[in-house]
Amino acid sequence: MRREEKDVIIEDLAQRLNDTKHFYLTDISALNAEDTSSLRRKCFEKEINLLVVKNTLLRKAMEKSEGDFDDLYDILKDSTSIMFCETGNSPAKLIKEFRRTMEKPVLKGAFVEESIYIGDDQLEALSIIKNKEELLGDLLMLLQSPAQSLVSALASGGSKLAGALETLSNKEN
Repeated sequence: MRREEKDVIIEDLAQRLNDTKHFYLTDISALNAEDTSSLRRKCFEKEINLLVVKNTLLRKAMEKSEGDFDDLYDILKDSTSIMFCETGNSPAKLIKEFRRTMEKPVLKGAFVEESIYIGDDQLEALSIIKNKEELLGDLLMLLQSPAQSLVSALASGGSKLAGALETLSNKEN
């Protein structure tokens, strides 16, 4: 590969690293062509962009980008693929799903919401991170809960009051 081609790849990777809030570094080297194709298809369905990259080019792109990725440099060994995504937990869920039948992909590290996770043992923690939509849903549910309780109390209180008034009216007769 010529120097100009490498520079273009580094620029493209650096731009992607600047534009995305989340990416995962994985090892998919032991997957055969069929399994790799299956993984790529599942990534496409979940809107995850999977790229196999050279470690030296990725490191140079990380150094050139605006983020602080120093902790990830040590894991750039052997085969590395990078998963770019919009939601922080979707690649972790995909990896867990894929590993029900296989040993790979192995999580080497991840950058999620400005936090760095290193090692395959972080997969469970990453899979339970809530994305923006899930957090907004939880917030709405919490905000609705007091209002629902008030409406419920008023509704049940109204029927009790009507029952008490009916009992009092029956007593007078």
